[in-house]
Amino acid sequence: MFTIQQIEEASSKVKSGVDFPKLVQEFIDLGIKSNDVYVNDGHAEYFGNDGFSLCTDANYPAQEIAEKSDGEKFRNYLKIHQQGQTDYPTFCVHAAETGVEKWTLDFEKMICTYFDKAGNEFLVEQIPLP
Repeated sequence: MFTIQQIEEASSKVKSGVDFPKLVQEFIDLGIKSNDVYVNDGHAEYFGNDGFSLCTDANYPAQEIAEKSDGEKFRNYLKIHQQGQTDYPTFCVHAAETGVEKWTLDFEKMICTYFDKAGNEFLVEQIPLP
């Protein structure tokens, strides 16, 4: 099974959204089936085979998630992040600002689903491969 150290090592190579497809492949190679990232403090849960899971500590001080989601603004922030124009901490601030509470990466279906504070699907997109 995978470890927090392996996850942190793979994640440390990511400088912007451009690097994300390589991270996805590393996570798949580690045996991660899915993970949830919580925007309020950046902690994440990782899920593998046979119910195996790990949870990371907070990655940054808690931030407020906007009550009302703004899908159009978030899609613009996501686009510039995927183009490498913002780093991960900035993307997380933008996600909170636009009402994203968490996202789920499903590596078996190769989709990323963003959720608002009410638990509603905010946006679903295909996960790119390297």
